[in-house]
Amino acid sequence: MRILIAEDDHVLADGLTRSLRQSGYAVDHVAHGLEADSALSTQSFDLLILDLGLPRMSGLEVLRRLRARNSLLPVLILTAADSVGERVKGLDLGADDYMAKPFALSELEARVRALVRRGAGGGAALIRHGPLAFDQVGRIAYIDDQMLELSARELGLLEILLSRTGRLVSKEQLVDHLCEWGEEVSNNAIEVYVHRLRKKIEVNGIRIATVRGLGYCLEKYQATPATTPTPDAV
Repeated sequence: MRILIAEDDHVLADGLTRSLRQSGYAVDHVAHGLEADSALSTQSFDLLILDLGLPRMSGLEVLRRLRARNSLLPVLILTAADSVGERVKGLDLGADDYMAKPFALSELEARVRALVRRGAGGGAALIRHGPLAFDQVGRIAYIDDQMLELSARELGLLEILLSRTGRLVSKEQLVDHLCEWGEEVSNNAIEVYVHRLRKKIEVNGIRIATVRGLGYCLEKYQATPATTPTPDAV
């Protein structure tokens, strides 16, 4: 999933970016409000982490403009510990959660996971699809309780397909959600990621269908019927 961090403290932003990337998210960073507003107006994200004290346009104004465009993007606001009034204004403008600085990185990551799940339609932290299970908190996938060795990109691809089971996902949508600014990712690269993921998860009724020229679809699970032994002829 793709996250935008709008934070002018570059040390804090760098720490958040590194941590979230290690968890398998695609992360982009902007340092002032005008950049944040421009990015949110033109590109697709799954979560916004928004510092309210941004230069050149306040975080509150970025949030106000976002909601004025009828965007339902989940927003986690960051504020100074003593800025109760700003937190209240942010929540009133449509923020989904807030954290006061300084904060524990582990708590922020937990809130990020919860907001990303909520933005994808809610649901439990553990997604099941036949013998496949994906733990959104631990970022681990299993088949028949055996852990799969998946790269961060493969985990991201699996999460997107699972959140849209039975629906078409275009290559362009996959690039938007998986890739950060400056990454040169071709349609051929997406095909490679899908091919690698197929080899690891397509068992016992799990299938990623290719819709030529359009994209991919994780088909709704249907268990493979067991074969009945044929009685020996007398």
